[in-house]
Amino acid sequence: MPSYKAPLDDIRFVLHELLDVGQLAKLPGYEEATPDTVDAILEEAARLAENELTPLNQPGDEEGCRFENGVVYTPKGFKEAYRTFTAGGWTGLSADPAYGGQGMPKAVNFVMEEVLSSANMSFGMYPGLSQGAYNAIEAYGDESQKATYLPKLADGIWSGTMCLTEPHCGTDLGLIRTKAEPAADGAWSITGTKIFISAGEHDLTENIIHLVLARLPDAPPGIKGISLFVVPKFLPKEEGGSVVAGPRNGIACGSIEHKMGVKASSTCVMNLDGATGWLVGEKHKGMRAMFVMMNTARLGVALQGLGVAEVAYQNAVTYAKDRLQGRSLAGTQAPDKPADPIIVHPDVRKNLLTGKAFAEGARALGYLVGINIDLYTRHPDPAVRQQSNDFVSLMTPILKAYFTDMGLEVATRSQQVLGGHGYIREWGMEQFVRDARIAQIYEGANGIQALDLVGRKMPQDMGRLLRSFFHPVDAFIREEAENPAMLEFVGPLAKAFGKLQQATAWIAQKGLKDPEEAGAASTDYLKLFALVAMGWMWARMAKLALEKAPKAEGRAGFYDAKLKTARFFIQRMLPETGSLFIQIMAGKAPLMALEAEAF
Repeated sequence: MPSYKAPLDDIRFVLHELLDVGQLAKLPGYEEATPDTVDAILEEAARLAENELTPLNQPGDEEGCRFENGVVYTPKGFKEAYRTFTAGGWTGLSADPAYGGQGMPKAVNFVMEEVLSSANMSFGMYPGLSQGAYNAIEAYGDESQKATYLPKLADGIWSGTMCLTEPHCGTDLGLIRTKAEPAADGAWSITGTKIFISAGEHDLTENIIHLVLARLPDAPPGIKGISLFVVPKFLPKEEGGSVVAGPRNGIACGSIEHKMGVKASSTCVMNLDGATGWLVGEKHKGMRAMFVMMNTARLGVALQGLGVAEVAYQNAVTYAKDRLQGRSLAGTQAPDKPADPIIVHPDVRKNLLTGKAFAEGARALGYLVGINIDLYTRHPDPAVRQQSNDFVSLMTPILKAYFTDMGLEVATRSQQVLGGHGYIREWGMEQFVRDARIAQIYEGANGIQALDLVGRKMPQDMGRLLRSFFHPVDAFIREEAENPAMLEFVGPLAKAFGKLQQATAWIAQKGLKDPEEAGAASTDYLKLFALVAMGWMWARMAKLALEKAPKAEGRAGFYDAKLKTARFFIQRMLPETGSLFIQIMAGKAPLMALEAEAF
């Protein structure tokens, strides 16, 4: 059975040494989020993940969810684990204390999401969907909706979903057909079918709160005519001075999907037959509210990519150190054994280092986004809030696409390290590959993320969002250009950054005249952008390691490994920016020249 150990040393390094998570305790409402408190939370999260959730991951995959008579049953042990999870307050870790949450920063919740995804990605999807529902209702719900639903979502007694996709449309939500008709007492009667609804039905909570996109009778066409409704599985009612789940509503699961991966997470077809719902926010303005939930989900999926990469890498390292096969090309390394462990072989090391360099770099970049979420929601300076919000908006599609692309690549490379055992179920690696694959597809397929980057984020307000990234990277390169110790990191970063700037200008010029040019460049541009962002984080980590290594007490090995991994990324992964730049410059012609009939 595969194993997992939360990488607390590296998590602490990123939070405390690289990003100074302690700065958040100075923000209004985060006073209790001191470094000591954060560390205590990390320790508890690690224990929960390692002892409760990891042992359920492989058995949960083998058993899967079961659908009987309209009810979804989760695998053995999931209900007990969920009770332990809610009892520990994890569902409300970053929720407002006014609604029963712990009020911790979003950056701390990012850590929990990564650890959950490593330990048991399927399990983590249930509370993950609830967090998105909580955020949308908190942002756009009225006071009655907040009072009714937020405390229940925060304590995990109720859970949440997002109901967007329909059988005839996925990304193009302007085509949805679900209808909302006026009903009594300001409610609405909603009818339609939604598919691919994660956690749409299960046996973990007393109630499930669905956020549903639908059209009013007078709705204009397209996405401008979409409204958002809160549709509970059981209608809330007052009982004994508190809100409880009342009579059954007209929303039910029609079936569950039989999937390639994340089999312990129910993916449901949800049928609404005159279900009672209440409008969230304004009429015909549902996409604004839904995007709150979607962006929460997209960053959560990015962390799934990181989480699966980390656990796959850990198990590949364990195997590579134990598996004896052949002799080192440099000469025998283990003369007392019949063969050397395969970790001596260059290609095995390349696969392992790709996983290590990605996971550690992605952790730094992902947590930086988490820090900026906290800054834009809590910082007293409007300029800081704007800068942080711009950065998060820009990086969301990049993290979602790149982290999940690399999550699958690292899982596949880790599977390769195990050779034939990587293909066998009992070793667990094939599950990581299958689970990682969905993250590239759901919450907006990665091609959609690339189009969002070039079509929305790049041109927004004459490139204002781009400046939230370009300016600090440019400043860092200039500051370190005269530092001889940093030349090996800053030089390649500067060249890659230059290519990113050129590609940005080219796409802006060509795409303005011909949108297909921007579309043809989009996926390569997103990866180019991501590699530069990762290079920036690795250069920052290298600088820190160079400064701290000489005076490190007992941690010299940690900083030495950090420097060597930084060199691997800069010399073996960052150069891909060169080929991506060439592909971008080739334009749309090679993609669009072939007639459809010729395919």
